[in-house]
Parts: sequence; structure tokens; C-alpha cells
Amino acid sequence: MSNFNFEKYKSGIITVEVRSLVPEKFINLLWENDVKIKNITKKDITTMNIDISLKDYGKLKSAAKRTRSKVKILERKGFAFFLIKVKGRSALAAGIILFIGIIYYLSTFIWNIEITVDHNLTPYEIRQQLKSCGITPGINKRNINVYEIEENLMKNNANIMWVKARVEGAKLKVSAMERQSPPNIAVDDKPCDLVAKKDGEVIRVYTKAGTSAVKRGDMIRKGQIIVKGEQGNENSTYPVHAVGSVICRTFYEETKDVKIDTLKKERTGRKDQSIYIKISGKKLYLKKSGNKFSKYDKMESSRFSIGIEDYYEVKETVIHRDPKKVVNDTYDELYSKICANLDKSVKIVDKIVNYEQGESYRVRVLVVAEENVALEQPIQ
Repeated sequence: MSNFNFEKYKSGIITVEVRSLVPEKFINLLWENDVKIKNITKKDITTMNIDISLKDYGKLKSAAKRTRSKVKILERKGFAFFLIKVKGRSALAAGIILFIGIIYYLSTFIWNIEITVDHNLTPYEIRQQLKSCGITPGINKRNINVYEIEENLMKNNANIMWVKARVEGAKLKVSAMERQSPPNIAVDDKPCDLVAKKDGEVIRVYTKAGTSAVKRGDMIRKGQIIVKGEQGNENSTYPVHAVGSVICRTFYEETKDVKIDTLKKERTGRKDQSIYIKISGKKLYLKKSGNKFSKYDKMESSRFSIGIEDYYEVKETVIHRDPKKVVNDTYDELYSKICANLDKSVKIVDKIVNYEQGESYRVRVLVVAEENVALEQPIQ
């Protein structure tokens, strides 16, 4: 190994064991020859382990000879040792390079075409169209333009509404969506009236078919006919399917009683306990609580036939809250509750809040809205 040219392999690291009667002199010789030493570990008085670069191994051997030291290689690390191993195995190295080259070359081709469709489109149909464009397994990726594939598939197949083609590794993925026919809208032309689905004040009336039975400013009740399903003169009328909108001012109200002063219960930390055995439905106390708490929480638990009663003393404190804040919080709660039950088509035009004082506050929220209240009702 003395004839080996270590200077070519600077990245290799070796761990060596050095046995020397003068270890300090050995280390000094290495430093004088610019040998970089790492991880010096002393095992005993004459033995130590060090890490050095592979290119400095010759200098290490020279220092060992001058100090009559023994050197033993314990571990080899780094890519340099791989190169040393394959240096004399040119066939192996050539085989590895050839294998990598073949894998790289094969990766430039498409070996699988994955087609995803829905409903009535078939993968076979898409595959045949791709084949007619020259897209088959084994084609070079350089000869594939995914945007041209998408354009050709949509041009040659009227049933395709949307298509996406992408190259992922050695696979061509094609996803296609079928063109959907518009749904058939069933026309209901049976004679009917429009009735009010809730109480309100009429603001505007629009009719496409039928005769209006109300006008602006009228107060209507739920179930009242607002557009009659008939047209024609007074002497000659005929039934029709009433179509129109009746926009009304409607009202939604929520009320809640809230207390300004609340009672808060807190445990003081004092506790008492009873232990009993239950026999034939009767309790035989092993330990009887001398519960003297004026106010307490009682917790009862049992295991098998043994029961435990825990008594926790509680203290009641009256909390005085700000009336304005209580009213505002209650208003927010009631307003949110009303809005949660409204349809998106309902337009809120006003909000009215009032409250009555007493032992508890009665908060009332009134929401004024505008909405179409017309509801179809077949003519009997």
C-alpha cells in the first residue's frame, strides 16, 4: 500500500489505532507535517484512536516509523474507498455506468398510458383516438405535446367537454369529462292561485299570468289569495297557472327574559363524606357524614355494593352585571337567531330593539324585512 498515490483521494477519512511509547512526539510530528487530526480518543497510556484524511496516510506511516509506533486501520469512510475498490474492476464500473445510462435512456420514453373517464365515455375510445394521433406506449417524450393532445381529443370527439393530459415519469395520464346534456325542465301549466305564505304589508306586485287580488299598502294574512289564477274580461274568464311575485314587508320577532344580577356558586374546598353498604335496598352506613354545610353539592358514586356520598361546601355570590351590556348581548343573540332562520332572498330593512325593566329585563327584537310571499296553490 506504500506505493499507492493517496493524493488523488482527498475525500476519504480513516480511523486508525496508534500504539506508541511516545504519543506526544508522534502527534507533534503529524502537526509539523501539516496532518489534520480529528477526534483524538485516548484509550490508555500508549494507545489512542485518531481520524485523518486518506491523503495523509503516507505521512502517518512515516511518523510511525520514526517513533517506532504501530498503526492499525480501524475504519474507512468516504467515496474514495469505493473508487479504490472499483479501480481494479473496470468491468464492474463499466456495468454500473452502462446500467445507469440504460435506465436514463428508457426514462425518456412513455411506457404506460393511464386514462380516466366518467359516465358513458370509454377508455378504449380515448385510446383509439390517441393511437390515431401516433400516441402509443414506447413513444419518446420529446414527441409529445400535451396541449396538442388535449386539442385533438376535444376536436375529434364531440362528447368530450374537458380533457387534461400530463406526463408523469414514464406514464402519460389522460383525464376526460363527458359533455352533459342540459336537464329537461318540466313545465307545470296546471291552473293555480298564488297565496300568501305569511302575514305582511304589500309593497310591490308583479304578475306574468293571473290577476292581482291585492295592491300596495294592503295588509294580508297567511293563506290569503293574492294573485288569482284566472284571466279575461268580467263576463268571460278562463283559468291559468298564476305566475308572479308579491313583495311584502314582513316582521320577525324574538323575546327573552334575562336577569341582570346572577348567582355564582363556588366550592370553598371543605368536604365531608359518608360511606355505606347497600343491602336489600337499604343503606347501612359504615361512616356517617356530619354534614353541617348550609349549602353544598352532593356527589354519589358506588362500586359493587359499597356507596360513597361526597358533600362539597359551596359559597353563593351575587354578581352585579352592567344592564346595558346584558341588553346588548341579548340583542345580538336574538338577532342572530332570527337571521339563522331567514332565507337568503329575504332583505332586512330595519331592526327595532326595546326592553322592559323589572326583576328581570324583557328584551324584544323586531326585524323588518322585504320578501316575496307568493306561494302556488292548486285551484280546487
